[in-house]
Amino acid sequence: MKTAFVVLTYNRVYALLPVLRGLAPQCGPDDVVVVADDGSRPEQVAALRQGLPAFPCPVLHVWHPDEGFTAARARNLGALHARADYLVFLDGDCVPRPQFVRGHRQLAQQGHFVNGSRVLLSEPLTRRVERREVDLSALSAGDWLKLRVAGQVNKLTHLLYWGSDFGRVERQFRWKGIRSCNFGVWYRDFEAVNGFDEIFTGWGHEDADLVLRLHHQGCMRKNGFLATEVFHLWHRENDRSQEAGNRERVLERAQGTITRAEVGLAQAGRGGTAVITELYRR
Repeated sequence: MKTAFVVLTYNRVYALLPVLRGLAPQCGPDDVVVVADDGSRPEQVAALRQGLPAFPCPVLHVWHPDEGFTAARARNLGALHARADYLVFLDGDCVPRPQFVRGHRQLAQQGHFVNGSRVLLSEPLTRRVERREVDLSALSAGDWLKLRVAGQVNKLTHLLYWGSDFGRVERQFRWKGIRSCNFGVWYRDFEAVNGFDEIFTGWGHEDADLVLRLHHQGCMRKNGFLATEVFHLWHRENDRSQEAGNRERVLERAQGTITRAEVGLAQAGRGGTAVITELYRR
């Protein structure tokens, strides 16, 4: 099974680099990492090239021009050029725990998608991670306990590992906890629903829409708690002015049986504006 790790980024390279440093030791030679760039500035791309860690697999940079918040298109382009059997979507501020890849591999199952879990980090701890003062993968259980007591993290679920499928599968569509910042899906299922729908403008609910359409397609949700945690670096809240309209669209679609995105994966490669660069080859 060739797995692609599609990492979304936009003008925040010092958050992206800890994500890539966390991912690099876990990937295998048959994997591929795709940095799905939503239009970062040239100096950000240059810093990515300079700071990129060594991987055992190819690393691609798929960039398209900055046209506002178009995360759905960036992810679609990343998935399209990954050419993999299985996709794991990550945000460029979500540092994978040391067992992250192992967890996603264990939970991958035909006819299912995996909704990953996350641990929230405070602003001060985030700044220390970005400055390379703290290596999250090197912290002991005692270190984490001190951080929890100090209010620097919101939970400690990443200290446990449970790879069993028991109690993970949900057969009904449910809003709670849907996160495209940590999400695993078979490419053929992603392709069948035409990926993320790019008609969603601004922040909000394009991930819920994807899950809804996968559900209508017959896929079931598996929750990745205690196996797929990422450390979500702090950031200011995104502009949510269009959240209500996006939510209404998903609620309307929930009353029907829609499966395919109106503008999605099939249309992503037709514009010709994407720039695909190989950053690293083993």
